[in-house]
Amino acid sequence: MGILDKVTSAAKSATDKTKPSVDVGNLKTKILYEEERIVEIFTEMGKSFYKDPDGDHSKLRELCDDIDTRRRRILKMRLELNQVKGFKICPKCGMKLTDKFVYCGKCGTKLPDVSDENFSVLEMEGFYNEG
Repeated sequence: MGILDKVTSAAKSATDKTKPSVDVGNLKTKILYEEERIVEIFTEMGKSFYKDPDGDHSKLRELCDDIDTRRRRILKMRLELNQVKGFKICPKCGMKLTDKFVYCGKCGTKLPDVSDENFSVLEMEGFYNEG
């Protein structure tokens, strides 16, 4: 193995080690953006209602749907963030488990999966609507 191979191997190793931290940073930035946008939407809803409390508020339903969509995105990104870190959190009891588990070892609840686009388990529990 020549010096060039050793340098290439070391560079690849360093890249592989920093990739998770880059992923974590990107996910945190995206989550923050979505949270800020939700605050802006709530402000827009409040202003709209304040200006015309007796008017047609069909636009508010659209804004509520937008907030729900953004909350689902945030949840998915948080699940991805936890997966990069190697764990899952039970939506029912809050127990932290390795990402290999499908069900919580404490309460038996099905754990969220990043590949579940609908988050059906979490929506039944009302998990993504909190906070």
